[in-house]
Amino acid sequence: MREGYTRAMGMGKLKSWRLLLPLVVAALATAAVVRFTGSDADSGEAGPAATATPNVVQAGAPGDASRTPSEDELAEIEPPSHTKADVEFVWGMIHHHAQGIEMTGYVPDRSVGRDLPLLAKRTEISQESEIELMERWLQDRGEEAPDAGEHAHGHGGELMPGMLTASELGELKAASGRAFNRRFLRFMIRHHQGALAMIWQLRRANGGMEPELDKLAREIEADQSIEIARMRRLLARL
Repeated sequence: MREGYTRAMGMGKLKSWRLLLPLVVAALATAAVVRFTGSDADSGEAGPAATATPNVVQAGAPGDASRTPSEDELAEIEPPSHTKADVEFVWGMIHHHAQGIEMTGYVPDRSVGRDLPLLAKRTEISQESEIELMERWLQDRGEEAPDAGEHAHGHGGELMPGMLTASELGELKAASGRAFNRRFLRFMIRHHQGALAMIWQLRRANGGMEPELDKLAREIEADQSIEIARMRRLLARL
């Protein structure tokens, strides 16, 4: 897992990669568009090949001008490899998502109204998809994936931030009607806030620099922030 990467290459190179990554992606996307639009869309025949040089600009320190790194400098900035912190985050988030899916499974038989079932279904679909992505991320990097049968019960017996205890899950299962709606929303808001805390902890540990995991963490952060706002609005109506 190249745990010595940071020490060998220096934190400056990792920070440079994190700053440059969005710009490199944008530049490559622009180049791809130019190449694509170089064909004759009406005739279906390829036109003269269009070329474009990605324009990557590295912001300077306060008071310093920005600069354009050379091709040699860009080639030396290798994407960071995944770390132990990354693997632990993915394991924990798989368990975290799995409990969220268990919670949404209570909604059809216990809730009232139309809004909560729709929200719960969206949550279930997105978290199932993200679990698949995280399991594949582990497999592609030769890391062991968690036991599916233990997902909802925490990682190694430890509950991730925001996860419900067995007692709280029991309270949720025992509720029905408007009381269930209120309890579900309060618990799921806390659950989502826990996922955001896990992402913050990952970054604090200098993890999440591996490009694919960085993208996934950002998507989880955005999705769950949006859902927290939706759930707060539903809870306010109750």
